[in-house]
Amino acid sequence: MREQDNKQIRIWAMLCHLSALLWIPLALLVLLKIPLYLPLLNLLGPLIIWRWKKAQNPWIDFQGKEALNFQLSLTIYTLVVIIISLFLVFTTCGIALTTDMKSQQLEIIFNTLLTFLGILILLLMLMQLILVIFAAIKAYKGQHYRYPFTIRFLQ
Repeated sequence: MREQDNKQIRIWAMLCHLSALLWIPLALLVLLKIPLYLPLLNLLGPLIIWRWKKAQNPWIDFQGKEALNFQLSLTIYTLVVIIISLFLVFTTCGIALTTDMKSQQLEIIFNTLLTFLGILILLLMLMQLILVIFAAIKAYKGQHYRYPFTIRFLQ
C-alpha cells in the first residue's frame, strides 16, 4: 500500500508541471477559428493542482511551487518581450511621422519587428514545452529539479 501511495504522490507532482501545457490543445481551437481567450492559462492548471493537493504531501507542495514559479516567470518574460516590441513599434511610428520615411521602408521595419517578436515568443513556448516535460519526468521519478531562469515568488 505504501508503494501505491508513493506512486500517486509522484503522479500528482508530475501533473503539477504538465498541467501548465493545457493551453496547447486549447490554442488549436483558436487556429480553427473558434474564439477563445487564453491568457494566463499556463498558470491555472498548476495553481489548481497545487492548491488542492499541497497539504497531502510535501513533495507535491514543492513541485507545485516550482511549477508555478516557472510559469509566473515565463509569463513575466513574455510580457517584457511584448512591452519592448510595442515600444519599438511606437518608436518606429514616431520616427516615420517625423521624417519622410517611405511606406516600403516602414513595411520592412514592421515585418522585421514582427518576425523578431514571433521568434522570441516561439522560443519561449518551445523552452516551456521542453522544460516542463523534463521537470515532469524528474518529478515522477522523485528527483529534485529546479527550472532555470526562474524567479522564486513562492518559497
